Amino acid sequence: MNGYVFLGLAILLEIFSTSMLKASDGFTKMLPSFVFAAGMGLSFYAFSQALQLIPLSIAYAIWSGAGTALTAVIAVLIWKESINIYTAIGIVLIISGVALLNIKGTVH
Repeated sequence: MNGYVFLGLAILLEIFSTSMLKASDGFTKMLPSFVFAAGMGLSFYAFSQALQLIPLSIAYAIWSGAGTALTAVIAVLIWKESINIYTAIGIVLIISGVALLNIKGTVH
């Protein structure tokens, strides 16, 4: 399987799990707490599989950057958190940084 498929799965699982962490209400709700723990475990497993095929620096930049940016979007859409210009600029800078790392990884 392609390393980027594993990486995409790891990102999706992390985003879903982070939403379950919010839903767990400080680990006071059992089902979201369990889903969070299981989802993060699966996310790390998928990430470990991606690392067999993608360099760590590239994979981690994509995983953390996409996870951060997409979690911010989920926070606004699902959890109705507010977004301001600084948040939007931060997300753009994260995505730009990931793109630059990927360019660096392909240029020799």
